[in-house]
Amino acid sequence: MKPRLFTAFLVLCCAPLLAQAPAAAPATQTHASDMGFTYGIPADWEVVDTQPSLPVVKQQQTQTATSEDEKKGIACVQIALTARHGNPASVVVVVALPFDCFGQTMTEKDLPGFATGASEGLKKTFEISDPVYGAYSLGTHSVWVERAAGSMIGHPEVKYTIETVCSVLKKGAVCWMAMAADDAGLQTFEKGAVTLDGEAPAALVPADAFQKKPS
Repeated sequence: MKPRLFTAFLVLCCAPLLAQAPAAAPATQTHASDMGFTYGIPADWEVVDTQPSLPVVKQQQTQTATSEDEKKGIACVQIALTARHGNPASVVVVVALPFDCFGQTMTEKDLPGFATGASEGLKKTFEISDPVYGAYSLGTHSVWVERAAGSMIGHPEVKYTIETVCSVLKKGAVCWMAMAADDAGLQTFEKGAVTLDGEAPAALVPADAFQKKPS
């Protein structure tokens, strides 16, 4: 499966939410996934049901897949959470790939490979500039992060900070993504409390995340 798959799903599922108000589901503070993680967002963020659009997104991705592994990955990818806040909207999306569905596992050594494919997928929808990278640990888990400036292609007047965070858990690989319209949106994303495989909760992105580059 190509590394761009995660980001392609993130962008295709949440890009429309940047421009229009969704039908809001009840807001929640903490999302728990059977993949082995939880992630907290403020109660006033709108949780959006993207499941109705997921089959279309998967069909689009399958048409450009170049291998059977990639097609299988497309079929297995889950949108674990989509939420938005503000006007213009900041959007957070969490995407997961369960290993039991995919039939293969990833380890820490695979993290840079699938995570660095993020920019390739983003560039289909956004003009990207000034990317910076970081690597850190949350408990026993290695985490990769990229932050960049971006604007939607055809709409340069609206600026975003785009941040992608990826890690490998026991049951699957997970990526969190923010398209932050302002600093408050970015801070909400980074300071959201996350637990990975039952370990102690921590902020998703620590303050020193960009002080060293990923290996």
